[in-house]
Amino acid sequence: MIKPIHLCVLSALAISYSHTAFAEHNATVHLDEINVVEKRLEPSDASQTLLNEMDTERSVTPGAVTVIDGESLQKRNVGNLADMLRYLPGVWATSYNGNDDVFYSSRGSNLDATDYDKNGVKFFQDGLPVTTADGNNHNRAIDALNARAVVFAHGANALTYGASTLGGAVDFVSLTGRTTSPLSVSLSSGSFGEERLRATAGGVSGRLDGLISVEAMQRDGYRDHSEQERKSAYANVGVQMTEDVSTRFYATYIDTYLELPRELTKAQYKDDPYQARTDAISGNHSKDVKSWRLAFKTTVNNLAGGTLEFGMSHEEQSLYHPIVSLPFFSLLIDTDHKDSGAMVRYKRDVGNHGLLFGANYGFSTVKGANYNNIGGKRGTLRNIVDDDATSLELFAMDRWKFAPDWTLVYGTQYVSANRDAGGVVGDYNAFNPRVGLIFDVLEGIQWYANVSRVYEPPTTFELRDDVAGTGIALDAMHGTVVETGIRGVAQTGHAKWNWDVTAYYSALRNEILSIDNPAAPGNSLSSNIDKTTHAGIESLVGASFDVGGGHRIEPLLSATVNAFSFDSDPTYGNNRLPAAPRWFARGELMYANTSGFRVGPTFDLVGSRYVDFANTYKIGSFGLYGARAEYTTGHWNVYAEARNLADKDNIAAVTVKDRAGPNDQVLQPGAPRSFYVGARYQF
Repeated sequence: MIKPIHLCVLSALAISYSHTAFAEHNATVHLDEINVVEKRLEPSDASQTLLNEMDTERSVTPGAVTVIDGESLQKRNVGNLADMLRYLPGVWATSYNGNDDVFYSSRGSNLDATDYDKNGVKFFQDGLPVTTADGNNHNRAIDALNARAVVFAHGANALTYGASTLGGAVDFVSLTGRTTSPLSVSLSSGSFGEERLRATAGGVSGRLDGLISVEAMQRDGYRDHSEQERKSAYANVGVQMTEDVSTRFYATYIDTYLELPRELTKAQYKDDPYQARTDAISGNHSKDVKSWRLAFKTTVNNLAGGTLEFGMSHEEQSLYHPIVSLPFFSLLIDTDHKDSGAMVRYKRDVGNHGLLFGANYGFSTVKGANYNNIGGKRGTLRNIVDDDATSLELFAMDRWKFAPDWTLVYGTQYVSANRDAGGVVGDYNAFNPRVGLIFDVLEGIQWYANVSRVYEPPTTFELRDDVAGTGIALDAMHGTVVETGIRGVAQTGHAKWNWDVTAYYSALRNEILSIDNPAAPGNSLSSNIDKTTHAGIESLVGASFDVGGGHRIEPLLSATVNAFSFDSDPTYGNNRLPAAPRWFARGELMYANTSGFRVGPTFDLVGSRYVDFANTYKIGSFGLYGARAEYTTGHWNVYAEARNLADKDNIAAVTVKDRAGPNDQVLQPGAPRSFYVGARYQF
């Protein structure tokens, strides 16, 4: 039974923009939905300045970075992180059951048995770290609808943020009182009892501006025992203290409860894909999470000829998580998490050099205990949880325009990290260099390439679950990434084209994978794998064809090919890594006109993937087809969306095992045919 939710407070090709307009001043095309927004409610100067800064940042990044315009997210159904990442190339993201419990993997991160930590991608909000000090993103729920833009720096391109994670970094840039309408109200509804109400108010008064956004959401879910309720609120206040000095304060609170129907066997899936597992109901498998976060960031312009940014954040989270209730092993996690972070960055142009220096610091603790799960209640104490972690990331970068059409980008990151997981202690230190080139082929078209080092220490959860059980800490994952690509915009006749195509190859050592323990299913064991390779091609292509009379055809295609595998492993040979599809493509073909109306079909094509490291259990490919429409005019934005119109059975996600068979419970069914409508009014 879902309990009432209390009030809470919250907060398409590589840096190719997901805004939906062609910026005439620099011929840059902004991608995500590739629609030209001609009747948008007067975007403020501050908002346009922000988007222009992102254009500039892309032009000096020798690799894949994607920017999603927050306005485009308001024009389709975005109920969770997977919906937000839908058209992001290189990122496989899917909701397990249609709720906030989302699996995501960028460039092959997080492909193991637990998916508990959701590590491999570092989260930021307004440049301030959100990911914990040990790299854990467990239950980090950032509301994309409160973002003016979302920046995803793929892989080693995250050095701009000081990160060296395999999957990269994502920064949620908040709406403020200067970049939003004074008041907006939105309501959406859809299949399986989904309802969401949101109100956002913002304004400017002299040197002050502020914004507050509140949301209430509930869904019954398309499976048994998959209900969710969430209420949240988010606020920020900015103070322009002098012409060059400004500070912004942020506050977020989230209270969410969701049920987990868990995985099915192949026979259970064929019998009824929308049933819940029996033990999931009897053990009340669920997550009850309450969290709050406070932060501030100060910006000082014209300081010694450059710009200084610094800030701090603090988050606290309580987690009550009945998750296993098998006869031979049960688990209920009851823990409190505290995470503090800080950042400082200084940027300055000196001649043809664009210099960037920065630091991130994090300190995290997890206190509580694990218990036996007795019908969703705490049973016998299993063990005390007393973990802590620190991380320090120092980074420096130079973007040197050494010739009219050439930019050399070089820099390094230094990591110093400590982990203490119940007495298993690890200290990690490394330098991670990077060098890249950008060549301006023609106006609006760039070729880029880089060679970079990635480096990730283990999370405390991985240390606690070390397969060796010797008390000796796991090694950090590290490796070298080579990347090249071409991005651009071009106009031929009545057609405008946008593209960004990237290819990369990563040779990794000591990748940390958590495999399921066959002797105790549900209990994972972490281990360093000597050598693995992660390679792929990421592409996002969009266009707008003027067919006359104010009518346009606007296709969008996001396509990814993955090649993630062991490398001459003594146990697994050259087997493919599981969980992520070999390839996937998502897109749409929209008709648009100058009245603000857009409509067209959408599609998701997903290749095969393995469930296990032994490569004995494969999930076949499938295709899903839908449609959506939107209408934007004056103060109104209205949308309707249909998904999986053919009502095709599909597998959204899998639970990874060492060796899986047809009787193993590993399948998470995807959603059947579903419909959503929404409307927003901006005063």
